[in-house]
Amino acid sequence: MPLPPSTLNQKSNRVYSVARVYKNACEERPQEYWDYEQGVTIDWGKISNYEIINKIGRGKYSEVFSGRCTVNNQKCVIKVLKPVKMKKIYRELKILTNLTGGPNVVGLYDIVQDADSKIPALIFEEIKNVDFRTLYPTFKLPDIQYYFTQLLIALDYCHSMGIMHRDVKPQNVMIDPTERKLRLIDWGLAEFYHPGVDYNVRVASRYHKGPELLVNLNQYDYSLDLWSVGCMLAAIVFKKEPFFKGSSNPDQLVKIATVLGTKELLGYLGKYGLHLPSEYDNIMRDFTKKAWTHFITSETKLAVPEVVDLIDNLLRYDHQERLTAKEAMDHKFFKANYE
Repeated sequence: MPLPPSTLNQKSNRVYSVARVYKNACEERPQEYWDYEQGVTIDWGKISNYEIINKIGRGKYSEVFSGRCTVNNQKCVIKVLKPVKMKKIYRELKILTNLTGGPNVVGLYDIVQDADSKIPALIFEEIKNVDFRTLYPTFKLPDIQYYFTQLLIALDYCHSMGIMHRDVKPQNVMIDPTERKLRLIDWGLAEFYHPGVDYNVRVASRYHKGPELLVNLNQYDYSLDLWSVGCMLAAIVFKKEPFFKGSSNPDQLVKIATVLGTKELLGYLGKYGLHLPSEYDNIMRDFTKKAWTHFITSETKLAVPEVVDLIDNLLRYDHQERLTAKEAMDHKFFKANYE
């Protein structure tokens, strides 16, 4: 039986935090749904059924190519995983097979393996994505309402399935504006949520890392993804991409504190029995919390009160106070008519 929120975790002697929603999503499913530690049974496809066309990207853990299925001539995306611990590969495969077919989650078509190297490759649906640096500046308020609803639908779905994405950022949100299609991609850092588990804080990309990661709060949950959504939304609305631009992980928290305040940060730490890590001793100042109106100029035409209120309810230090994906979808911003 998991402990209720804000009780002491005997192991770490810290106030511990439990997700406000879907906290038992994994526990309510059979162990084989979430247990990737013992390996995963993979139904391998034929690598000869696919050919690479050209390279379209690379990351820390993979290289990505546009490709074609030679059987039906269908275009696809081929993600070749770099050699890492098999446990990480098993986790990604388990999560993708659990989620594929879900709303606005990138579709996994096949899993193949190189005969010699044994390196796996994942075959995904292709999305005719327009780069966010080109697309986001064209957004009007109805576009923000539509695409952020689609993103929140994907997140509420994966959270309901007991899965945190842990790397929400514009580069992982594919948008085809012609088809008005959005897909959440790259589940390589995603993880199953279990109450009371200490998670690795070295996840997410710097500009979209939640404060919990930067102060080493290990018992975070789905709400981490909603901080990242708030960062994306603030960047678009206030025309400041990225919204929090730290030069390092410690500086990232400093940039957050310049907006949300140092006193408020210390209050957050106090609630969860944490202390500011020593690397902040010489860089953290006593910043006063800024009003969101500070970021509104003659250029920020999108900063209507409703969307600013939504940002305010996502960019909260305390992850327990952030809106959940479902609550965010019910926010008044998405009900307003801006045509």
